[in-house]
Amino acid sequence: MEEDGENFVVDQPPPPEEELDRQDVGKLLYGCDHYRRRCKLRAPCCNEIFTCRHCHNEAKNALTNPKERHELVRHNVKQVVCAVCDTEQQVAEICSECGVKFGEYYCEICRFYDDNRTKGQFHCDDCGICRVGGRENFFHCKKCGSCYSVELRDNHLCVENSMKNHCPICYEFLFDSVKGTTIMKCGHTMHMECHTEMIHQNQYRCPICSKSVLNMSGTWQRLDMEIEATAMPEEYRYEVPILCNDCNSTGKAFFHILGHKCKHCNSYNTRMIGTGEDPR
Repeated sequence: MEEDGENFVVDQPPPPEEELDRQDVGKLLYGCDHYRRRCKLRAPCCNEIFTCRHCHNEAKNALTNPKERHELVRHNVKQVVCAVCDTEQQVAEICSECGVKFGEYYCEICRFYDDNRTKGQFHCDDCGICRVGGRENFFHCKKCGSCYSVELRDNHLCVENSMKNHCPICYEFLFDSVKGTTIMKCGHTMHMECHTEMIHQNQYRCPICSKSVLNMSGTWQRLDMEIEATAMPEEYRYEVPILCNDCNSTGKAFFHILGHKCKHCNSYNTRMIGTGEDPR
């Protein structure tokens, strides 16, 4: 999941107590549906003010004229507006006018602020953006091009830049999506909620490569029994050429309305690559 850096701290004497109290004014009281923060961003692309880039993107992508739709590039933000005193100024951690801290978490690179530190925000230099969940719980996979849970270290099939693609279900760009993502057995990725909905719809194949995303051995055994108990009429008892989506092997199988079994891996996740003909 994506958010947006890491605090940059310069060695300096601690500020007086009254200044610390001033920095906390309005903490968690300002923001939007996406973040708690005490400033707004001036979008350089349209020169309008929004609380966060998601607010900007939702508004601009809802425009009726497709040519006017656009998204905010977080790194291009130069100006912010204090939510407490309404002073516009250059990007900074603390307001130059009233002295409040714009966010308990601040990333200078991502122009990202958030008063809610319970998310475990951290900046990944390799990703170039901030993420949530705690740095200790993630690692950056160089080949896949994104941060993954440490549970997947040496335990997933790498697909080059797999996260820098759109979700095959909802088509939202995955790399900087705020939604959780999952890696399927084939190495392709999609949103967790999209994956869950796909399984609920009894769709067990990856929308990109058609490989099985679950352990289907139990399903294949049930198909074996159903096919054995359902003989095809004499005129349909002939072989057809098939391609297995799971092992990529080609071969032949006797035609059956319920499915065609791969002789190499015993999968029924196959497709006919020819009509086949009755040899008689």
